[in-house]
Amino acid sequence: MPVLSEVLTALDALWPPERAEGWDAVGTVCGDPDAEVRRVLFAVDPVQEIADEAVRLGADLLVTHHPLYLRGTTTVAASTFKGKVVHTLIKHDIALHVAHTNADTADPGVSDALAGALDLRVLGPLVPDPSDPAGRRGLGRICELTHPMTLAEFASYAAAHLPATAQGIRAAGDPDREICTVAVSGGSGDSLFDDVRAAGVDAFLTADLRHHPASEATQTTGRTSPPALLDAAHWATEWPWCEQAAAQLDAVSDRHDWGLRTHVSRTVTDPWTAHAASTPIFTPTHTTGAPR
Repeated sequence: MPVLSEVLTALDALWPPERAEGWDAVGTVCGDPDAEVRRVLFAVDPVQEIADEAVRLGADLLVTHHPLYLRGTTTVAASTFKGKVVHTLIKHDIALHVAHTNADTADPGVSDALAGALDLRVLGPLVPDPSDPAGRRGLGRICELTHPMTLAEFASYAAAHLPATAQGIRAAGDPDREICTVAVSGGSGDSLFDDVRAAGVDAFLTADLRHHPASEATQTTGRTSPPALLDAAHWATEWPWCEQAAAQLDAVSDRHDWGLRTHVSRTVTDPWTAHAASTPIFTPTHTTGAPR
């Protein structure tokens, strides 16, 4: 069996910490480098439900996409929910390691996994990493559909192929518009609208789209139609990476004859738990838009 330090070396080779954004908090949060590792659990969020799952599984290492302490802390007291996570993990000899923006831009990365879940053909990164001479690393991916769909069809298709969440998929644009090319970006993506427009794709699928950036992105200027937008739950767009990451570690384990057992959490940690369809309180008109 490998020890933790050996497994962490392998994880850092897959997702080098120096490729994380400067504001990010990646790497090892807790764990004894000399402890043996037999089982590894992959998940999106380092929340208490996932820590408890790691305990039940008998995991020695928990790998999450989201950091536990993104903005730092002055306490790990168990009276705080993040401190309780740390106490739970240490009490049961479970290490915690984070791969966040260094996994976003990796090859393959988070958006490759998202594209794979949707059976899209990846053409290249949306925002290429200038340090990659092969031009494969970077943020987001530009993709082709296997066959054209209308926006309404593609939204339904995405809802059926991504993990189910209360939100589902929201779409902005003409429901009958034909979609052949799409940019995807796991996690929050409304900072990428300029890159999406420059890519000339028919649609952009991401998460956490805010009202004002989305509204501005759908406005037409000139002859070129703006891309349609598809807004999925943040957790749902990043969960496919867990399966991809587990497979990558499996391959490393096989090469080294480590015999690791990897697991992917299917616990839904998206914070939204229910959705109620709107019931109109007025009927807008096409002439004045005033309520009746």
